[in-house]
Amino acid sequence: MSDHNGVMMQYFHWYSPDDGSLWNQVAAKSSELVEAGITSLWLPPAYKGTGGGMDVGYGVYDLFDLGEFDQKGSVRTKYGTKEEYVNAIKAAKAVGMRIYADVVFNHKMGADEAEDVEATPFNMDDRHAPIGEYQTIKAWTHFTFPGRAGKYSTMEWHWWHFDAIDYNAYNEGESAVYLLKGKSFEENVDKEKGNFDYLMGCDLDMENPEVVGELKYWGEWCYDTTDIDGFRFDAVKHVSADFFQEWLQHVRQYAQRDLFAVGEYWSYEVDALHHFIETTEGTVHLFDAPLHYNFHVASQAGENYDLTTIFDNTLVQQQPTLAVTLVENHDSQPLQSLESIVEPWFKPLAYALILLREAGYPCIFYGDYYGAHYKDYGKDGNEYEIWMDCHRFLIDKFLYARQNYAYGAQHDYFDHPSTIGWTRLGDDEHPGGMAVVLTNGSNGGKWMEIGQPNTTYVDITEHVKEPITTNDDGWAEFCCNGGSVSVWVKQ
Repeated sequence: MSDHNGVMMQYFHWYSPDDGSLWNQVAAKSSELVEAGITSLWLPPAYKGTGGGMDVGYGVYDLFDLGEFDQKGSVRTKYGTKEEYVNAIKAAKAVGMRIYADVVFNHKMGADEAEDVEATPFNMDDRHAPIGEYQTIKAWTHFTFPGRAGKYSTMEWHWWHFDAIDYNAYNEGESAVYLLKGKSFEENVDKEKGNFDYLMGCDLDMENPEVVGELKYWGEWCYDTTDIDGFRFDAVKHVSADFFQEWLQHVRQYAQRDLFAVGEYWSYEVDALHHFIETTEGTVHLFDAPLHYNFHVASQAGENYDLTTIFDNTLVQQQPTLAVTLVENHDSQPLQSLESIVEPWFKPLAYALILLREAGYPCIFYGDYYGAHYKDYGKDGNEYEIWMDCHRFLIDKFLYARQNYAYGAQHDYFDHPSTIGWTRLGDDEHPGGMAVVLTNGSNGGKWMEIGQPNTTYVDITEHVKEPITTNDDGWAEFCCNGGSVSVWVKQ
């Protein structure tokens, strides 16, 4: 599934430039990223969105248009053309990188024609509460994909391929979720808003055999066309959980290989994540949203946060083999829909916590690695200019330590509210071990065993200049500066 000590990188952020350059950048940068210790890239949605060449990819219009057809005002997507995408994957794989494609199966947007259909309006915040009569609405639900003209797939989508929408052209002002004729909200979804099947756009009906058949066929086509190594599933809490297992099984069988899969179930309730894992029988990893939330809270609270609880109620604590750990992503970054910022001072601590421990499959965020600068409007209607710090220097140090020293037994020293640490004892191939210590308070130290008697260790972060030598029993007091992290390896 994921390599031993493998590391994923989310190779985009919400405000990545819409100049069509990303795929070429992937091809150009893959070699240096592999060298740094990154083993897989999660790339953004590669198909045409309703916003054409400016769409981040989640407003999915045509799954079969990877930047090949003149649709929605452009041939290329935000990230480039189909040819550039396929070439980027080839180039990345040639240097040993694995590539995961971002897939949105929840909804479609930007229909080509409207249709009349009967529907019942429901309360946006309570999907069990109808707010009006069963009525005829005018719905944008007919997708003809005129630019593609039937190439790769001849299926046109109609209202009966969806179960709900949120727009009625006959009553534009009404705020409602319209449940379409003969349909019901799917049950095996998140229970927020009573039933969180409906998220946005035209909500796909996973009970419809034509829909399921087309998505399975697209999976085969996508694999044949791109030769990817796995998938990142968007918005899984809004889609019947069992669908993902069925689809994945189908595509894995078709590809005759064990394609990796991770789902975005964005809930801070770890029990909801366990339920999804149970339903999908552990075939899909999940992003550890509760861990991200702990990082967010810890970064806001400063030295008042008890670091011994940083892993409490997280997926990596309770289901480590299926947890993809993260610090930030495109939805949580400043000004985005799930904004929950991890403050810059805490990010190095958070990255040490996901990159230098044995549990979890860590995911680095593009905006944290390279930094980011953009302007956008906040929920208050005001415009903000955002600068995201570049943490590449320290992340690269952690990656180096992960590649070379993060092996063998792990001993935790989570025994002080503001200073915690752990050691990895190393193995035959990676001797010497490693000690990590971090604090959200003033300068800290931790008396820890590393298993190497009378051995000198240096801090590769360069925060602490003085080396440390272990005693006859392989113990030493490893230290770090205030609000900081140090990583000690054999000199």
